Amino acid sequence: MRRQRLAKERRSSSSSSNAAAQVTEEDMEDLFSDVEIQKMRVSLLAWYGLNRRDLPWRVSLPEANDEDDVEKRAYRVWVSEVMLQQTRVQTVVDYFNRWMLKWPTLLHLSTASLEEVNEMWAGLGYYRRARYLLEGAKMIVSEGGQFPRTVSSLRKVPGVGEYTAGAIASIAFKEAVPVVDGNVVRVIARLKAISANPKDSATIKKFWELAAQLVDPSNPGDFNQGLMELGATICTPLSPTCSSCPVSDQCRAVSISRRDRSVLVTDYPSKGMKMKQRHDFSAVCVLEVLKGEEDMSDSEFLLVKRPDEGLLAGLWEFPSVLLDGEADVDNRREAMNRYLKAHFQIETRKAGKVMLREYVGEFVHVFSHIRLRIYVEYMVLHLKGGMKMKGAFRKRDTETPPWKYVGNDVISSMGLTSSVRKVYTMVEKFKQQKIASSNPPVPSRKRNPRSNKKGTTTTN
Repeated sequence: MRRQRLAKERRSSSSSSNAAAQVTEEDMEDLFSDVEIQKMRVSLLAWYGLNRRDLPWRVSLPEANDEDDVEKRAYRVWVSEVMLQQTRVQTVVDYFNRWMLKWPTLLHLSTASLEEVNEMWAGLGYYRRARYLLEGAKMIVSEGGQFPRTVSSLRKVPGVGEYTAGAIASIAFKEAVPVVDGNVVRVIARLKAISANPKDSATIKKFWELAAQLVDPSNPGDFNQGLMELGATICTPLSPTCSSCPVSDQCRAVSISRRDRSVLVTDYPSKGMKMKQRHDFSAVCVLEVLKGEEDMSDSEFLLVKRPDEGLLAGLWEFPSVLLDGEADVDNRREAMNRYLKAHFQIETRKAGKVMLREYVGEFVHVFSHIRLRIYVEYMVLHLKGGMKMKGAFRKRDTETPPWKYVGNDVISSMGLTSSVRKVYTMVEKFKQQKIASSNPPVPSRKRNPRSNKKGTTTTN
C-alpha cells in the first residue's frame, strides 16, 4: 500500500499544471490508517479546544444529565445548523439571538404561525428552511415533545437531512456519527489529495465513509465541530493557512505541493462545473389605493401571498407576473392589467381613476439557480366609491391568491424578503423625488443695494 502511494505521488509530481487531476478514484479507495486517525483526533480536539470561536449556540454538555438542558441544547443546535446553511456565521449570530429570545424552546416555536416565523427569518433567504423548522417543531410536540436523539429518528423530521441529523445527534446527544458539509469535504479532500468531483454522488458517499472513520467516539460533537471549524478558518478555499493547521503532518496535499511546486493545496478538491443560472423576468406593480381622491396620506398598499409551495413559498409581495422574456413598458403593463383583472377584478379603466402610473426602475435579484430581472412600476388608484370598493376584491376564485391591504407603517415593520423590500424602497425614493420636483425651492430674493449720502452704494 505504501509503495503504491509513493508511486502515485511521484506520478503526480512529474506532471505539470494538471498534476493534481491525476489523483482521483484511486485515492478514494484508501482509508485512513489507525495511526493517522489517532493522531488527527488528538491534534484536532486540542486545537479546537484552544481556537473555537465563541458562538451563542455552542455550549458544553453539563456534568449532570439534565434532561431539560439536553433538550434545549438539541433545539439550539438544530436552529443554528439550519440557519447556517448557505449563510455566513456573522449574519446568523444576530438572527439566532433574536430567534431564541422569541422562541427559547421547541414548545414555544410550535405555537408560532408561519407568518411570524417568516417575518423573523426575513433577510436570511432560503425561506423553506424556516417553514421546515416550524413544521418540525409542531411534529415533535404533537408526538410527545421529546427531541429525537438518533440520526435515524431525526431524519423523520421535516427538512432534516443527513448532515443536520448528524450534527444534532453528535453535538447534543454524543452519538458517534459523522457530519459532512462543504468545509469537511475540503479538509478531507486535501488530507487524502482527492481531486474527484466533490459533487458526484459516489464521491460524496466516500467522503461520508472517510468522515465516519475519523469521528472521535468519546467526543463526537467537539470533533465534528472542530473539523468544520478547521475548514472555515484554516483550510479555506483560496488561502489555506497550512502552517497553522493541526493536521498538516497528515495532509497528503501539503506533502505533494512541497515536492512539486506546480501542484497547489488549493487544487483539492477539484472545482466542479457551476450550474448555469436561468434568466427570468418579472413585472411588479406597487399598487397604492387612495381613500380620498386628493389625500395621498390616507392610503393602503395591496400585498399578495405567494403559493405555499415553490420559490419563496407563503411570503408576501406586491402583485407580480412572470414574463416570457424581456418586455417593454406597454407589454409589461398589459400583462399586469390581465393579472389584476383576473384575480382582483381590477380594471384600471373602469375601477376608478388612475392618479399616477409610472415605471420606477429595474434590478436583478440573484437566487442560487435563477437571475431574476424585476421591472418595477408604481400605480396610484382611486377606486370608484372609495375604499368601500375594496370589497369587490373578495370575489375570488380558487386560483386567486390570498391578499391584504396594509398601510405604510405596517409595511415598514413587516418581515419582507430582500427583493420585496428593495422594490418598496425604490418606490418610496421615487415618491420623494416626485414631491421634490413638484415643489421646487423658492429662490431667495436679491436685496437691492442701498445708496449712501455720498452717492456710493453699499451692500449687506
